[in-house]
Amino acid sequence: MEAQYIYIGLAAVFGIFMAWGIGANDVANAMATSVGSKALTIKQAILVAAVFEFLGAVLAGGAVTSTIRKGIVDSDLLANTPELLIYGMLASLLAAATWLLIASRNGWPVSTTHSIVGAIVGFAAVGIGIDAVQWSQVATIVMSWVVSPLTAGFIAFLIYLSVQRLILSHEDPLAQAKRYVPVYIFFAGFTITLVTILKGLSHVGLDLSLSASYALAIGIAVLIALVGTFAIQRIKPDPKAEKKQHFHTVERVFAVLMVVTACSMAFAHGSNDVANAIGPLAAVISVAQSGIVGARSALPIWVLVIGGAGIVVGLATFGVHVIATVGEKITQLTPSRGFAAELAAATTIVIASGTGIPISTTHTLVGAVLGVGLARGIEAIDLRVVGRIFVSWVVTIPAGAILSIVFFFIFKTVLP
Repeated sequence: MEAQYIYIGLAAVFGIFMAWGIGANDVANAMATSVGSKALTIKQAILVAAVFEFLGAVLAGGAVTSTIRKGIVDSDLLANTPELLIYGMLASLLAAATWLLIASRNGWPVSTTHSIVGAIVGFAAVGIGIDAVQWSQVATIVMSWVVSPLTAGFIAFLIYLSVQRLILSHEDPLAQAKRYVPVYIFFAGFTITLVTILKGLSHVGLDLSLSASYALAIGIAVLIALVGTFAIQRIKPDPKAEKKQHFHTVERVFAVLMVVTACSMAFAHGSNDVANAIGPLAAVISVAQSGIVGARSALPIWVLVIGGAGIVVGLATFGVHVIATVGEKITQLTPSRGFAAELAAATTIVIASGTGIPISTTHTLVGAVLGVGLARGIEAIDLRVVGRIFVSWVVTIPAGAILSIVFFFIFKTVLP
């Protein structure tokens, strides 16, 4: 009985540490475009993330958690030795969190999904056996890491091209912005509202039919667009600033839009990446309480709350390092470019979260930022920075695996 409390206590501590790492690294990615384009200050970004990351984690964090929890390790092989799963999941949490601490301190935007998957594969392959790893499931996840940046980059490329065609290339870009930006606001509002209804409300006991969900999402998106339109109409041209920067007032219009996409990005990220912290934690709680590997158990709400709170604290304390890399160093961002990247990334994440595929927000957002840069030509991208980011991505999986193996053998030796 005493061992059960030790396991759950350690899992909670390591889960908070992991959630902190997600906040310091991945949420920093999610908010970097808003801060880099000067649409939000760092304090405003933390406030937005605090509210919407937390809501995303608590309301819509359930579907992806089951994929991380059950999909990678073959639980049947652990039926007679449930303690091995507990040691392994504790090791995985601590390993991934430690790597995220190192990466965030150095401003490397690495993937928290890579970190935890690498850690789980490391412990399973060495602690149980190569057969314990569901390699087909790992292959699906790896494929999603290729698909997500390409998808987000392509969507961002198209969105920014539409901004250039419909608004920036016209003689009166401000008039065009006031005409078309409400449409962009509607799409951003619709995307985020739909995922909230489809994923979030079922968790709190309210189930709507698909047609009712779409109707409600359209209604709320129209409302958001009307509020955005009102805010945009009040923006007046600034002739002095226009002389220095031709699109100054238009970019102020897009800054309003960035607030909507920043909220949607934070919510989408919270719903998807909280699984990286609470998946292993939920597995430990389930096994420690029941003594059975793979027993179905409802995810306690306090686990989701821990994940959401840890993410917010991580961003507030350490997020500034990665924000500087992604928001300012890959390509020069303005609110219109940042909006295109954020909406594309949020759309990709929402699709992935709805289907239960764990993707990397880092890959998605960096892919989207690159897509925006490419829409302006390859010379608009700092390829050296992109190269360093790619190297940090490659290192992440082996780093997580090696740390996890070390911690696994320590826990196996020390814990009851």
